[in-house]
Amino acid sequence: MSRTQPRPGLRLTLATLTLALGLTAAVAPASAAQSTSTTAKPTVVLVHGAFADASGFHDMIDQLQRAGFPVIAPANPLRDVAGDAAYVSSVLDTITGPVILVGHSYGGIVITNAARGHDNVKALVYLGAFAPDKGESALQLAQQFPGSKLGDALQTRAYPLPDGTPGGIDGYVMPDKFRDVFAADLPAAEARQLAATQRPGSVLGLSGGSGDPAWKTIPSWYLIPTRDNVIPPAAQRFMAQRAGSKVREIRSSHVVMTSHPDAATAVVQSAYNATR
Repeated sequence: MSRTQPRPGLRLTLATLTLALGLTAAVAPASAAQSTSTTAKPTVVLVHGAFADASGFHDMIDQLQRAGFPVIAPANPLRDVAGDAAYVSSVLDTITGPVILVGHSYGGIVITNAARGHDNVKALVYLGAFAPDKGESALQLAQQFPGSKLGDALQTRAYPLPDGTPGGIDGYVMPDKFRDVFAADLPAAEARQLAATQRPGSVLGLSGGSGDPAWKTIPSWYLIPTRDNVIPPAAQRFMAQRAGSKVREIRSSHVVMTSHPDAATAVVQSAYNATR
């Protein structure tokens, strides 16, 4: 049985369609490239802190991407200040074009150090974060002002090195205190999930001193959660004023990027508007 042959008119239509698609494919990349070259926005690099991971930026990432920002939210090693900053710095090495560097909590110490030597970092954004000066540590700054509940909520676990020798001590927020200390304005079920999946911060990292601060040479923005039980708002106001940051305050728990992603995204947008 012979196969049915396509009608000449159909054959012409397919050829015309193929040609049209071919022309479209040839033209589209050029148009996209032209659009990108004129409207490209800086890459936003989001650095989480201790007792958390990058998933806390979920809604913020969605909003930033919808606004046209490329976003990277690397996993902060949470081992020590110098090593964590070096890792984030290596991520910045791979990015061409301008960068807005954002840190939450201990991530603020990391970006304060990681930004050094990167001329393409145009702005630092601190979201309920530490903005230390040289030699200051996270634990020192948290305890310098009254109001932090972190000290009474920490539990520690020792971890060995691969050869079996003692390696260090990890700090966790106790599950039964996690919501009150860390995420009081999130639903209880969500706070329990965050407590169960929290990544520990090493005591070495939390107590380690910072290096020369990048905020001395890079403009900064600061969103202060006024119901923060980890880093007292008074400490954040002190750090923000010292850094010369543009400041906004919001009634929020420590996880301001999770409970108030609109406000956190707006601060990034402000940094972009001021530095583009």
